[in-house]
Amino acid sequence: MARADPYADIDFDEVTEATGLAIDEIKCLKVCFDLFDTKKQDYLSADDLDEIMRAMGFRPSKEELQELLEEIDEDGSGEIEFGEFCQLCATFLVEDPDIEVMKRELKDAFRIYDKEGLGYITTETLRGLIGELLAPLTDEELDGIIEELDEDGSGSM
Repeated sequence: MARADPYADIDFDEVTEATGLAIDEIKCLKVCFDLFDTKKQDYLSADDLDEIMRAMGFRPSKEELQELLEEIDEDGSGEIEFGEFCQLCATFLVEDPDIEVMKRELKDAFRIYDKEGLGYITTETLRGLIGELLAPLTDEELDGIIEELDEDGSGSM
């Protein structure tokens, strides 16, 4: 006899959009969720949340646990449904980009287009770059983006 698909009731697109998690991560979290949902109620309680946090190495106080529950319990039911569980886990799994790394990468990218080393690029250079990256854009859309970026109207960035 064939087993039912344990992922059949998951809207992967919705969970990915809300959390930034990949499909394989969501599937893994479903297995974890089901392990904690020992009563097969399709939700976890505050006690389950405490157990999960402790299993992950955190030791939240009752107040911290209550705050966390209020933060992730979007519908206010006092129960943590699978989507809410994914949002909780995503805070630990999805890394925020390191600001310093981003700054360094932006400076490196800027230097590539600042061919003369003048410390700026022209709006025409930027226009070409944006046009390539965000194609297809109309001339009006490109003009709007350039206008927004070139705040002082100098023709350079």
